[in-house]
Amino acid sequence: MRYDFLIDTYATERIKVISVWSMFRDGDLPVRPNAADLRGRSLHEHMVHQCVSEDIWFRTMLGIDVAAPPLPKTEVRFEFMRRYEEDSGKRLAALREKADAWWEGETTFFDVRRSRAWVMTRRLTHTAHHRGQQSSATRSRRQACHRATRHLIWRGHSCLPCRDSSRSVGRRP
Repeated sequence: MRYDFLIDTYATERIKVISVWSMFRDGDLPVRPNAADLRGRSLHEHMVHQCVSEDIWFRTMLGIDVAAPPLPKTEVRFEFMRRYEEDSGKRLAALREKADAWWEGETTFFDVRRSRAWVMTRRLTHTAHHRGQQSSATRSRRQACHRATRHLIWRGHSCLPCRDSSRSVGRRP
């Protein structure tokens, strides 16, 4: 099938989302990248956005409804992971049933007409963008913890203490 690459990409992207969410701690969820700037989403808000926006895009633009609420009853990290894994798995199964003609057919993307393949590509990039923001937020919180205890730097395959505390984790001298 011509559009298997989109299905394969969604299959791996959903695993990456859950993987990033698994790196958080429940205590990280309310933290914003900059506490003084309310424009930056907290990790909890990112999880809500991912679940709700993916549900809306799939239902309204791609016609795939998993017949489940997009959010878990209890909004804690593990329940978000469980809800997203279940719902995205159903979406993946539905995508695997679609013929090329379905992918090439047009749908409404907000206020314009686009092919479903185009909408799916946009969805994947939207998800990857937010996953990157969450990964960055998680790494910066972990790096702050490392700096507070012992600054480390990677050299080849071994992790050695770094005497220069101005270097960032992972940067070679």
